[in-house]
Amino acid sequence: MLDLFTGFQALSLGNIIMFVIASVLIYLAIVKEYEPMLLLPIGFGAILANIPLSGAIGEHGPLTILYNIGILTELFPLLIFVAVGAMIDFGPLLKNPKMLLFGGAAQFGIFFTMSLAALMGYSLKEAASIGIIGAADGPTSIFVATKFAKNLLAPISVAAYSYMSLVPIIQPPVIRALTTVEERKIRMPYEENSISKRVKIIFPIAVTIIAGIIAPTSAALVGFLMFGNLLRECGVTERLSKSAQNELANLVTILLGITIGSTMTAEGFLNISTVKIILMGLAAFVFDTAGGVMFAKFLNLFSKNKINPMVGAAGISAFPMSSRVIQKEAQKADPTNFILMHAVSANVAGQIGSIIAGGLILALVK
Repeated sequence: MLDLFTGFQALSLGNIIMFVIASVLIYLAIVKEYEPMLLLPIGFGAILANIPLSGAIGEHGPLTILYNIGILTELFPLLIFVAVGAMIDFGPLLKNPKMLLFGGAAQFGIFFTMSLAALMGYSLKEAASIGIIGAADGPTSIFVATKFAKNLLAPISVAAYSYMSLVPIIQPPVIRALTTVEERKIRMPYEENSISKRVKIIFPIAVTIIAGIIAPTSAALVGFLMFGNLLRECGVTERLSKSAQNELANLVTILLGITIGSTMTAEGFLNISTVKIILMGLAAFVFDTAGGVMFAKFLNLFSKNKINPMVGAAGISAFPMSSRVIQKEAQKADPTNFILMHAVSANVAGQIGSIIAGGLILALVK
């Protein structure tokens, strides 16, 4: 009978604080609808992990088993990439390939934050893992952190997914601070050029080969994303493509979210390092946005056909939220302005750019 009350006896202030944090994540998911498919499982996983003497974690706990087979092996993040690849249409990017430049420029926050973390005393591998939060891509953040800093996996993954959901709040103030109303009113003509099926099939294959040769450690990251896209575009695997977009995406998202949440124990999460990582994650997103905007303004110094600088901010990997934010900001400045397709092109380029940035970090940091 006494065993029934051992949980109460072992309950600590840290557990209670984590219950509150988990409840906030669930609140954001349900009430505010910020990334509900991720924040809700993460929040509930955190509750399970912080119940004293919880049977959900530990040597034989199901969440620990899922962590060992799905996170430590990088299996869950890679399967998510297959699903994401099957969802993405690279057509807008192929119609306007110069937008690839913004997919690179908007990764500035990764390397800025990596340098900042190193200056704050983190090891180079830990700094790289913190910096990759700026990829605005949860699976990439988890993949790199699993390789370099397993001890920081919980705060890094929570920061990455939380800030992804907060893109509509983070990006607009940064954009407005760096642009004038006239710049936000700039119109960009869009040509409805058709992209052949052959090009759409060759693209994922070519990107995989080229990126894999440049940074072999990125082969899994890029390859799984492009494999998913090939399923979508080849035209002969419609069932597999739909399964990747729906059943695979939903199942792995559930398992990934609740497993990441289970790493948010009070002992490992409630410390000053977590606060630093969350703040540096915010800096990464801010400087990603700023890097894309300033690069677009730089190009405008030499270009006759001006680019709306806000499009540069869409070069982060938070697809498709960032492109929607850019379109809303454009219409606030001019209700008749339509730059969504340009923003989508930059946003898709950011998906590729973030993965390549993650691969480069894995290759260069030893």
